[in-house]
Amino acid sequence: MRRGVFAGSAVAVLMLTAACGSGDNSAGKGNSVQPVGDSKQAGSGYDGYGGGSGAVPAADTVKSGPAGELKVKASAELGATVTDSAGFTLYRFDKDTPKPPKSTCEGDCATAWPAVSADDASAGEGIDKALLGSVERADGTKQLTLAGWPVYRYAKDTKAGDTLGEGVGGTWHVLAPDGKPAKAGGGAGSGSGADPSAGGAAEAGAGEGGGQEPAKAEPIGVNRNTKLGPILSDAEGRTLYRFDKDSAWPMKTNCLGACLNTWKPVKAVDKELVKGIPAELVGTFKRPDGTEQLTIDCWPMYTFTGDKEPGDINGQGKQGVWFAVSDKGKKVTATG
Repeated sequence: MRRGVFAGSAVAVLMLTAACGSGDNSAGKGNSVQPVGDSKQAGSGYDGYGGGSGAVPAADTVKSGPAGELKVKASAELGATVTDSAGFTLYRFDKDTPKPPKSTCEGDCATAWPAVSADDASAGEGIDKALLGSVERADGTKQLTLAGWPVYRYAKDTKAGDTLGEGVGGTWHVLAPDGKPAKAGGGAGSGSGADPSAGGAAEAGAGEGGGQEPAKAEPIGVNRNTKLGPILSDAEGRTLYRFDKDSAWPMKTNCLGACLNTWKPVKAVDKELVKGIPAELVGTFKRPDGTEQLTIDCWPMYTFTGDKEPGDINGQGKQGVWFAVSDKGKKVTATG
């Protein structure tokens, strides 16, 4: 019976892959099934992790190796943050788990987010040395942990004090001295409930393997806009957009780096949470940082930070490449 269920799940995954392409960077590879809407490949594929040159930044673009003595640095925007001995900002990944410590960032992810070696790491002033530890990675190396959380640098931080990795994908955060996400007003992450002296507990929805149930995703529905007609929005009424420089065949994203400060990827949701649109148009896409993004007719979905009120469509037609999405899964070309 279990074999049958597993086989059915595998078939479903294969069907979704076939509907939206193989995800291979080569346009000539993959399946012949095209997206069912007006989709077409519109970009040259994602440019790594936002490096701009078309390549994933190499790990050696940031200081590599041991962290040395960890330091606490005050930030006007993030409060107390943690850096290595050279002043490079240190990060944590929400999809990792602290208890037991586990890193889920491998492959291309580890190229963009180099793991910090546990060798010779020590706690400087303001950091409890009892919170430092290590976890063995898949390649056998020892990665530094803080309050149980695996510690990383970000490849696009090219000088001491850079915090370009903060908030990337909604899952990467600058570390506070207690191992929680740094934030102004104390550096404690909301909702973690972790006891740093106990090595940290998994945050709600922190990721697979943490023993916690993931937070329930927000449903997606249709908003009947007076100017654009029926368009997709999230539970808070924020309009969903697609980016013409992304690609639906195969699925790729070109919204990386600074783009993510303005356009926020919509988290993947179960099909039953999407109302008013054919279920076969609903899918998911794994972003370069490993997070799952909602797709409609194979196009990654975003919200616009310039939309301040429910129903706003300030992102419509932005730069001639951002468009709302209709209840049929097609981009809306009308202007607001």
